[in-house]
Amino acid sequence: MKPQKKAAEMSPQELGRYIDQSVLKPEFTLAEVQKYIQEGIDFNCKTVCINPAYLDIARTMCKGTNTGICVVCDFPFGASSTVSKVKQAEIICQNGDVEDLDIVANYGFIRSGQWQEFEEDIRAVAAVAHRYDTLLKVIFETDALTLEQVATATEYACRAGADFVKTSTGFYTGGESKGATPEVIQVMLDAAKGRCKVKGSGCIRTREHFLQLIDMGIDRMGIGYRSTPVVLGLDA
Repeated sequence: MKPQKKAAEMSPQELGRYIDQSVLKPEFTLAEVQKYIQEGIDFNCKTVCINPAYLDIARTMCKGTNTGICVVCDFPFGASSTVSKVKQAEIICQNGDVEDLDIVANYGFIRSGQWQEFEEDIRAVAAVAHRYDTLLKVIFETDALTLEQVATATEYACRAGADFVKTSTGFYTGGESKGATPEVIQVMLDAAKGRCKVKGSGCIRTREHFLQLIDMGIDRMGIGYRSTPVVLGLDA
């Protein structure tokens, strides 16, 4: 949804509500996980995005703050069976305190044109997430796809009950990583037609890029811990 005022006119606190601060690097120590969760809270981020192993830590730290919890599921490849994805989603969401679940779509299905399998996979996880009032974001790994595939995947994800479609994991190794380019974001916005929201992630490292995507009508962005103060204009 396009904002009522330009992103450049928003305060850092307002801009923070567009951010899921990414705390996903597998090599992070416990101290680093805690540090970057706390930074996400301090920046008034909408959520901190974590791996499932750190859910209990996030629960303790985020309780009573303005920052919720986003947990990744079948991350970063999305190639598990539907049954496995559903079980992981159930474990993550069952306490009812996870705001968002970010699941990686099987982008091999997308590239193969297996649209029924793709839709059924997403629909099964959406049913679990929504049972616990958790929003489901579906990651396409758009750098592996054509723009036509991105548009079609957005259509099927909307049909399957996704609350958001999302560009990237930030861990793609199969080619060039472009992430949330304005071009791919516009394709997703056009295909969604307001039925679900759009989250950009991957390569959003400048304030100009961040503000541009907000003005386009994006609703959320995954921002790496190093880039959050930059996009908020707090790095001076």
